[in-house]
Amino acid sequence: MKAKKVFWGVILALAMIVVAGGTCFIVMHFFSDNDSQQFKSTSGPTGGPLGENHNIDWNKLHKRNTDAYSWVYVPGTKIDHVVVQPSKHKDDLYYLNKNLDKEYEFAGTIFSEKLNKKDYSDPVTVLYGHNMINGGMFATLHKFKNPKFFKKHKKMYVYQPHRKLTYKIYSAYTYDDRHIMNSFDFSDSKVLKKYQKMTLKPKAFDRNVRKKTKLDLNSKILTLSTCTNGASNTRYLVQGVLIKDEQTN
Repeated sequence: MKAKKVFWGVILALAMIVVAGGTCFIVMHFFSDNDSQQFKSTSGPTGGPLGENHNIDWNKLHKRNTDAYSWVYVPGTKIDHVVVQPSKHKDDLYYLNKNLDKEYEFAGTIFSEKLNKKDYSDPVTVLYGHNMINGGMFATLHKFKNPKFFKKHKKMYVYQPHRKLTYKIYSAYTYDDRHIMNSFDFSDSKVLKKYQKMTLKPKAFDRNVRKKTKLDLNSKILTLSTCTNGASNTRYLVQGVLIKDEQTN
């Protein structure tokens, strides 16, 4: 009898631990979000017609955080966020779990690493964001798994002060978790060509690729990267090629 009580006591304790842990996980993922929404409420876009500079008050943004250097927007998704790059004295993953005020926040901030130039002139630029259960950050990139959604939504945009970059979304697929910028020497034309060819014909069951897309050595690829809902060693990538670089007011 005592043995049974001990057994069920242990089971109950384990169950409580699991529930508690699960609750923390849910709270962190559902109620954490980055600071872009708060910024949007005062000086960012409101979902209405877009101005040339996406209605971003760059002065206010830079006063908030000088590491902020651009804004990424993907129509049809919830991706409408400020982009930061850690300054020289900070680790590349500094903003993985920090908001614009440099305070801990599970959702972190959309960021690039110092391996990428901040003017988007590299052959491949990678932006990172969490796959939040509440649909925040880069979670809605997964919409591009749907062929109909992919076919309909063809463009994404990057804004900088007095500048608007338009990218044609041409490929979306699950990839492994290798560090793209460290794994490929894009200064080598052969490596770059091989990588570009891979993005046009990725070996992924969930791939969606826009036909007749052409890439050359002058192409500028923007890669949005987030975690998948499956294996921890995979990432979901949405890639676009620059088709317009224009000055704005």
